Amino acid sequence: MIESYKLLLSLIILFLPLAGFGIIIFFGRIIPKVHRVGVFSLFINLVLSIALLVEVVFIGHGNVSVFEFNWISLNTLSIDFGIMLDNYTVVMLFVVNLISFLVHLYSIEYMKGDSRFNRYFAYLGLFTFSMLGIVFTHNILMMYIFWELVGLSSYLLIGFWFEKDSAANAAKKAFLVNRIGDIGMFLGILILFVTYNTFTFSSIFEQIGMGTLPFGSEFWLSVGGVLIFMGAVGKSAQFPLHVWLPDAMEGPTPVSALIHAATMVAAGVYMLVRVFPLLTADALLVIAVIGAFTAFLAATMALTANDIKKILAYSTISQLGYMVMAIGTGFYYIAFFHLVTHAFFKAGLFLGSGSVITAMHHEQNIWKMGGLRKKMPITFATFLISTLALSGVPFTSGFLSKDGILAGTFAFGQLTGHWIIPLLGFASAFLTAFYMFRLVFVAFINKPADEYSYEHAKESPFLMTLPLMVLAALSIFFWYSFNPFDANHGVFLHDIATRFTQVLPESLRYGFSTTGFELSHHEITAEAFEHAMHGAHIPAMVTSIILAFSAIILAWFFYHKKPEIPELLRHKMTMLHKTLSAKWYIDEIYESVFVNNLLRVSKFFSAFDRIVVDGIVNGTAFITRIIASISGIFDVYIVDGLVNFAAFISGFVGMTFKRIQTGRVQTYLIYALFSILILIIIFK
Repeated sequence: MIESYKLLLSLIILFLPLAGFGIIIFFGRIIPKVHRVGVFSLFINLVLSIALLVEVVFIGHGNVSVFEFNWISLNTLSIDFGIMLDNYTVVMLFVVNLISFLVHLYSIEYMKGDSRFNRYFAYLGLFTFSMLGIVFTHNILMMYIFWELVGLSSYLLIGFWFEKDSAANAAKKAFLVNRIGDIGMFLGILILFVTYNTFTFSSIFEQIGMGTLPFGSEFWLSVGGVLIFMGAVGKSAQFPLHVWLPDAMEGPTPVSALIHAATMVAAGVYMLVRVFPLLTADALLVIAVIGAFTAFLAATMALTANDIKKILAYSTISQLGYMVMAIGTGFYYIAFFHLVTHAFFKAGLFLGSGSVITAMHHEQNIWKMGGLRKKMPITFATFLISTLALSGVPFTSGFLSKDGILAGTFAFGQLTGHWIIPLLGFASAFLTAFYMFRLVFVAFINKPADEYSYEHAKESPFLMTLPLMVLAALSIFFWYSFNPFDANHGVFLHDIATRFTQVLPESLRYGFSTTGFELSHHEITAEAFEHAMHGAHIPAMVTSIILAFSAIILAWFFYHKKPEIPELLRHKMTMLHKTLSAKWYIDEIYESVFVNNLLRVSKFFSAFDRIVVDGIVNGTAFITRIIASISGIFDVYIVDGLVNFAAFISGFVGMTFKRIQTGRVQTYLIYALFSILILIIIFK
């Protein structure tokens, strides 16, 4: 009975946003205020996801439930689709539905007056349905199907204002860049299916635990893991496929909060958590390096950004790099912990930026703002709390999760000697606090840069500030742990996440392969990881606190106390400033190396098609027309001429003999006598 109840709740949660999408799309012009259908469906979803969270975590104590049915069965081919409910699923359901519901509420005011108001809410419902499919699935093929649906719906939302070239181009860029990563993910899925003849996670993990490897080699298991990771590189905007996310800020700001804070970009991290048991040590090292480098690279890009949404976009890339880095170092449950905390405070920051943009009459340049803390006290307070959480300041949720990640990287460095990973992690933490408080001081605390805009700025309506307050409240530590300085002994989300490790074989918890976890010739046990993590907690926490407050003080000094210093530094380090402003020229490099060369190849084949292929076709047609013309002339003048001449002769003869054929006997007798006389004369 309980299992049927959980299945029913799951199906309602999954398909209710899709039903809302259908109603809004097909009956939007008939039903007044039809957008309320979307808002109400997400409210119901939120309530049901809370009920499911309580049932699975607190009543069921984290027991895993799987509901599946056979989709395809052909000889030895059997593909099942299904739903898996465990701690990760229900926590992620709560996060997705809460953020989506708050974005729906916020959008009622933010999108008021838009010509495609109803269509916007329909797209939000489609996106939420697609994301929930990724969360629910128990197999990697079903995940890939919903993965592509998320790509489609994000394309529609990013390019929602498609009449702007920048928005249309951003949507195409996001779609195409994600397809690159998805091709790698699809190849990885094929490697797994060819080897294990199933797409179901548990069956794949079980066979790996028994020593079954792709093509009998651990190398190919590593290759499969890295290929699947490519999907996360695209979806979670990791280097080198990170270039789409800053441009995606062309979409409506609530979309940025939904897609680029809590859901779509987090899908890659969630997928890596799901497939973690099949990731070998080599694959994990690749993942850790990519994540650490991405975190640092994006943080440097944010240092010189002036657009408030672009700064938050670079921050999102950096924080996703943190999560990927945590997975690569073996602490995937801490990555999931940071995914949850980051979802709330980053969504709060994006929605807060939307509140500011609305008040500033759609101005997004932070240097044209200033003094907004007096005009927008609620927005400022919530934005500040979320910024503190993002910066990893104590008593916030971000401090707990970032402390766990940094401690994990520190332990990883101790065990493996790969100190570059924790070094990049701590450097990124410092830069994060610096550029975020640069934003706070310039936009909210410093003197107004534009007196007219400042005088006309006012606090946003209640439907826009309510989500900000909810998300800011969820950025405080006590929702996650009663001890504000020790996430490792938390009582809520950390414990929920770590319970998942109990269902994994011991050899699969930290990226063990069948031959053990061997990284750079270091044989490492799970106990060694736990011990190193415990010892690294205090030094990592102290270091992160020092770095965070140092960065805040430095930002205060540079951008509030002595604002002329950054200008002097910019003139002295012009080349570095230009490089950072140009995002390390990565887009330009891609444009030059890949896009332009691809266009050249396309133009070559277009010319080849036009000149050679079309030339052959058109030449053949020309020759055929000439032959046909000659044949036509021959037919008209020779064949038809002979036929017509023969007909003319026949007609002439006929006309001539027609006169002879009078039908009178007397005439015929005269002709006969006349003929006889002629014959007599001839033969005489």
